[in-house]
Order: sequence, then C-alpha cells, then structure tokens
Amino acid sequence: MMQTRRRLEGTPEPMVVLRGASGLGIAADYWGQPGDPLVLLQHGGGQTRHAWKGTGEVLARAGFLAYAFDARGHGDSDWDPEGDYGQDAMVDDLLAVMEQLGDASPVLVGASMGGGVSLCAVGEQRLSARALVLVDMGPHIEPEGAQRIMEFMGQKPDGFASLEEVADAIANYQPHRPRPRVLDGLRKNVRLDETGRLRWHWDPAFIQGKTSEISAREQRMQAAAECLASLQTPTLLVRGGLSDVLSEEGAQSFLATCPHSEYLSVTDAAHMVAGDRNDLFTNAVVDFLVRRVVG
Repeated sequence: MMQTRRRLEGTPEPMVVLRGASGLGIAADYWGQPGDPLVLLQHGGGQTRHAWKGTGEVLARAGFLAYAFDARGHGDSDWDPEGDYGQDAMVDDLLAVMEQLGDASPVLVGASMGGGVSLCAVGEQRLSARALVLVDMGPHIEPEGAQRIMEFMGQKPDGFASLEEVADAIANYQPHRPRPRVLDGLRKNVRLDETGRLRWHWDPAFIQGKTSEISAREQRMQAAAECLASLQTPTLLVRGGLSDVLSEEGAQSFLATCPHSEYLSVTDAAHMVAGDRNDLFTNAVVDFLVRRVVG
C-alpha cells in the first residue's frame, strides 16, 4: 500500500525501489560498484535510509557496494495494508531484497530495530552473512530506553504546523545534539497530509503493539545470539556510550554469549550512534570489514 502523504519539496527520491515480501515497494539508495562485496544497511525504528548516507559513501570508497533501504512503513517504502511490522515480516523483506541484489551472503549492518532483524536473520539461519555489525542492539535492552523511543514516535498524533515544531520535538528527544540552525534537513523526516499538517514519515500502525513486544523479544534474540556464537560469523557490536537502550551490562552480556565478537563503545554517542559520531562509527566499521571480509 502506498502511503497517501506527500514528500515535501526538495526531499530526495529513492535511487531504486526494490520489492519486499508480499510485493511491498522498498525504497533504497546505493553507493559503490556492482560485483563489490554487498553491505546492507538497515536503520532503526523511526529512521530512514538517509541515516546511512555518509557511511554508504565511505564504504563505496573502501571497495564495497552498500545499499541502504527504508524499512516497510518508513520513509519512501510502502505501508503494509495489514499493519504487519513484526520482526518476521522485516526478515522476509531482507531476504527478498537480497534475492533481487543477487548476493546470498552479504554483510549486514543494523542499527537498533535493523540490528534485531539482522541478528534474527543470521541467528535463526534464514541467511548466511559474510559479517554482522550490530549498532546499539542486543538481546537485553533497557525497557525504559525502548519506551522513550515509542513515546517520541507516538507524540503529536495530530501532526505539526511547521518544521520549527518538528525541530523542537527532536531537540527534546536528543538534548545532547545541537539544534540545527537550518531546518531543511528535517524535510525528509516528515510528510504532508491532506490538511497541510506535517506528519512523521512512518505509518502510525508501526508503533501499535510495540510496547508489548519489548519483553517478548528477549528470549528470541538470546537464542539467535547463541546460534550466532556457534556459527562464528564475524561480528562487531557498537554501543553508544550515552545510550539508554543498550547498557554496558547489556553489551557485556552479548559479548559473553558471543565471545568471538569485537566491541566498540563510542563514548560521546547516544542510541543513534551513526548520527552522533558518524566519523568514528564509519571508520570502525570499514576497518572491521576490511580485516574480516576483504582481508
């Protein structure tokens, strides 16, 4: 189902539209050359493919073909007519995208929600990955931090009157980041409804039931991590040092389960690590992939 809300003028169109499960349109951007090792970049809940632009460009210069795509119900991807935004549906989308791109063993880089999808896909042996990068995500997350995300995504159900109001909402959620002076970059985060109000880019149905899923997901994710350990898939866990979603204890619990994994804690980054310190994050990912995939 195509969303009825319109992109604001000046918002970039996707470079390509792939097909997810059930034929849903999956919007994607890409960087690099065909035939280079494929890296699939999956964003977190409430984000879009645009979160990976800087990382994708650096990966391309390092000899990788990077695809970043909007999850179903996000950005320019289709909304599911049944409101199915569960982990299984997103894993199915990932498999469908892989098939179209013709690489049966890509590198998976997943932040938050995208990390959970990647971990389940590999740990439940739905696919074979060359390597896995988990960004501020593990089996054991802090319910308060996850709840804060849901509250942010559920605010302003009647929409915003201006980009100034959008900027205020983001600044309240991310007080560690400076409020942008130029608001044009926020245009891709919202859509225009039929009344002229600005709405978040995601399908409101996405956040329905998510709170109850927080407690139900842990056992599944832990089982996937245990299988990941037996597979010995090269893995890098990146945590934001200021994160209220993945604590240091949560990160260490994952590392105890998967001792073959490498670990980086980015001191002055919060949950959205790539957005807070894209330079440190991207350099660490490229170094890891050059050593463990190319090398």
